[in-house]
Amino acid sequence: MSPFFVMSLLFGLTFDQTASLCAPSEYIIHVEKRECAYCLAINTTICAGFCMTRDSNGKKLLLKSALSQNVCTYKEMLYQTALIPGCPHHTIPYYSYPVAVSCKCGKCNTDYSDCVHEKVRTNYCTKPRKLCNM
Repeated sequence: MSPFFVMSLLFGLTFDQTASLCAPSEYIIHVEKRECAYCLAINTTICAGFCMTRDSNGKKLLLKSALSQNVCTYKEMLYQTALIPGCPHHTIPYYSYPVAVSCKCGKCNTDYSDCVHEKVRTNYCTKPRKLCNM
């Protein structure tokens, strides 16, 4: 291992800025409404990746502020709206979704993020699929 690499690693660990791999990532959302004929596959970006956290093995010995568990979350986002095809006239055919512009490592904000990882697969279509490239 080179001395430069070791010094860079130590410097990063000291200032808690080691290679965070939290960044906007391409993602496909599947959206459908019961009244509409199609499922819409929307290409968007979400925040995904690795953030440095602190080990909570010593949680009885440490203050709560020292037990931060950072997640990859939105720094900047915007909303776009897509039209779901095949909807009858009495149905609102629009769907608004978030687009990650930039991401950060920080606390999970439940106002706009799902902070629990579920093992149930819910991002799928039961109807014929239409692709939406925004």
